[in-house]
Amino acid sequence: MDECCGQEAEKKGSSGRMRMDNGGGAMGFCYVLTVIGAMIYFMKHAVSFWGGVVGFFKGFIWPLFATMKVLELLKL
Repeated sequence: MDECCGQEAEKKGSSGRMRMDNGGGAMGFCYVLTVIGAMIYFMKHAVSFWGGVVGFFKGFIWPLFATMKVLELLKL
C-alpha cells in the first residue's frame, strides 16, 4: 500500500476492494476558505507592512477565537 505524507492513501472497503480516503475533504476545504478569507480581511485593513504581517498571522488564529465564541454562546 502506498503512503502519502505519512498517511495511508488507500484503505480496504467492506467488499475487499481498495478505496480512496480523503480524510475530511469538505470540512478541510471550508476551514481553508475561512483562513484565506480572514487573511485577506486583516491584510486589506492593514495600514503598514508590519500590519499586513500581523494580519497574515491573525488569519491563522481567527478560526480558533470564532470557535471558542460559538462554544461559549452554546454554553458547551
